[in-house]
Amino acid sequence: MSQNLPSETDVFVIGGGPAGLALAIAARQRGLRVVVADGAQPPVDKACGEGLLPDSLEALARLGIQIPITESAAFRGIRFLGATLSADAVFPGGSCGVAMRRTSLHPLMTQRAERSGADLLWRTCVTGISADGVQVQNHFVRARWIVGADGSNSRVRQWAGLDRSPKPRMRYAFRRHYLVKPWTDYMEVYWGKQCQGYATAVSSSEVCVAVASHDPALRLEESLRTLPALGERLQGAPVVTSERGALTGNRSLRSVWRGNVALTGDASGTVDAITGEGLGLGFSQAVALAEALQSGDLRLYQREHARLALRPHWMARLMLTLDGRPWLQHRVLRTFQKRPEIFQRFLALHVGTLPPADLVWDGLTLGWGLLTA
Repeated sequence: MSQNLPSETDVFVIGGGPAGLALAIAARQRGLRVVVADGAQPPVDKACGEGLLPDSLEALARLGIQIPITESAAFRGIRFLGATLSADAVFPGGSCGVAMRRTSLHPLMTQRAERSGADLLWRTCVTGISADGVQVQNHFVRARWIVGADGSNSRVRQWAGLDRSPKPRMRYAFRRHYLVKPWTDYMEVYWGKQCQGYATAVSSSEVCVAVASHDPALRLEESLRTLPALGERLQGAPVVTSERGALTGNRSLRSVWRGNVALTGDASGTVDAITGEGLGLGFSQAVALAEALQSGDLRLYQREHARLALRPHWMARLMLTLDGRPWLQHRVLRTFQKRPEIFQRFLALHVGTLPPADLVWDGLTLGWGLLTA
């Protein structure tokens, strides 16, 4: 490790997941020297829905990354399914989302970061930070900027004294993959009394299934029994990956920087998995942070970080009002069926093609629709 470890750098990124790699690429695009360190060995996996919405793909494109068709599956919209009703909407402008295994996305981003000129140090443990740089086991690397991209339990956030935030109500999510031919070209969200289920094709023969609830004891198999429509789709299908779990929920920090330290990705706050925007948010944060690092003013990043998080946090809160309320789920789906243009506009808001101010008007429209459904 010492032979490949530089003595100094412009940006030292702690965490080599998608958020850290995105920041490394964006910083290299602006001519900054970058080192990324992670204790894991790639590819790095994580429990998630694995769908990339159109705005996430646009953010990836700004980083010079295109998703190969051979390693992914496209979906053209979102479908909500309740106990007896369903409703769907397509993405605006004929755009599509793409789903791919996290273990396929990570090598793609790793290769892009390597080609951009970033130094990637795997199986490398960072043991501390200071105003002058980063302690990497027995070595010290001087760094002008230090970036924590080390996930929702970020050590960098703790070291920098940025861990203060209102305690969120988290949910428990579990994910695995099934060998089954996809039955739809939509990303599907199944609404139940106790949980939500998410199904997204990641190839022509494999579907990613995730569930989320407030009950830590409600695992994936038990959840599927409460979502019979989804359970029937998977009946007899071979399981091809082990079950992985993670916490999910909205969490906002009071500040995402201090001194020469900044946070990005889940280390800088989280958005509930129900939005499907976690990865895309991290990609957009990377571009904003790289611009701030280039300018030398992290206050610019603080403002842009707050702006970027506003829409997905509001959409998560809005969608989670349906959680555990079958009567409201039924009325919303009935409204979306009777007035599909409402669902269509909410999806356009969700992927950022309509301004956030429209959320107020569309919220009133949905409220009226619920009253008249």
